Amino acid sequence: MLERSKEIAEQLVAWRRDFHMHPELGFRETRTAARVAEVLESLGYRVRAGVGRTGVVAEHGEGHPIVAIRADMDALPIQEANEVSYASQVPGVMHACGHDAHVAIALGVATLLAEEGFPGTVRFLFQPSEEAGDEEGVSGAPRMIEDGAMEGVDAMLALHMWPTIPTGEIAIGGGPVSAGVNAFRAIIKGRGGHGAYPHRTVDPIFIGGHVVLALHAIVSRRLRPIDSAVVTIGSIHGGQAPNVIPEQVELTGTIRFMDEEVRQQICAEIERALGMARAMGGDYVLQIEPGGTPMVNDGAVANCIREVAIELLGAEHVLPQEVSMGSEDLGAFLDLAPGAMFRLGCRIESDERQAHNPRFDIDEGCLPIGTAVLTEAAFRLLRSESA
Repeated sequence: MLERSKEIAEQLVAWRRDFHMHPELGFRETRTAARVAEVLESLGYRVRAGVGRTGVVAEHGEGHPIVAIRADMDALPIQEANEVSYASQVPGVMHACGHDAHVAIALGVATLLAEEGFPGTVRFLFQPSEEAGDEEGVSGAPRMIEDGAMEGVDAMLALHMWPTIPTGEIAIGGGPVSAGVNAFRAIIKGRGGHGAYPHRTVDPIFIGGHVVLALHAIVSRRLRPIDSAVVTIGSIHGGQAPNVIPEQVELTGTIRFMDEEVRQQICAEIERALGMARAMGGDYVLQIEPGGTPMVNDGAVANCIREVAIELLGAEHVLPQEVSMGSEDLGAFLDLAPGAMFRLGCRIESDERQAHNPRFDIDEGCLPIGTAVLTEAAFRLLRSESA
């Protein structure tokens, strides 16, 4: 399978560079989706577009088992800094997280599977907006689920570019992989006035300073030391002039968690911290937006991927998967069917490129490796689920 994947390496690179040059933000992936649908239809897949707004679902085969393969398509609002021939042609937008490579690899898997007979059905989910939510704060995976993308799925596979792992290696393991996420927005209300007469005001900036300290103490002082969690304040806005105390201050932030009870406790502690505003003569409004659940790899599916990778790459190139407090909305899919995501090494040896950075890039030698592992794992799951 690795040799077959290497035979289509030039096509994988061409797809990846095409998508990289034409990035699209979440729920706007119209060109990407159209190109994906075109390729899949040419391969003989049954294609349904407009799933979860701009997603694409494609199937090959008949009946059960149904093994799904997911690839996210959206880019990020980042101006690319790389000086390469395939750099983004869209100002302020780039594929800085490897989703262009995910799409190219999934098309490669579809190409190889189209040439084979197998029991059951393979279903590809080309997903919009993994990186961001819509006007209701909902990302692409739940929107695809609402449109029936997961109906009947027996197992699921996915991968993610990982720029800290060398090309030729993957990381995989069962259990928790990435954190759940909620966002919060709080407005601390005071009574504004002249900066020279603070005693005649209720200063929301002064109150906000105490609230920030309380929020930062949630993880270290309110949760158990063994609980995995993060509370981060990402923005603070208030005031416009140096001699004017404003009426209000706005805080926004993110919380990360591995357990629903911990999430609920964090939300209660955020409310408690903001209660200081009322104790100090002001008021507050708090909004906690819905987000993704923690992503948990199924042990059996993860073991299938591990066995495939050991045979294709060698045991020394298959690493344990560390838990990350980053979020990944694949968790919404894995809440409905057993599945697993592996991390695909793509490190550029001379210069490591971090994700969500203007200089993010990958060693394209990883593309046939990801294609081979995903294809062979899909074959084995289809056979084992049908037995």
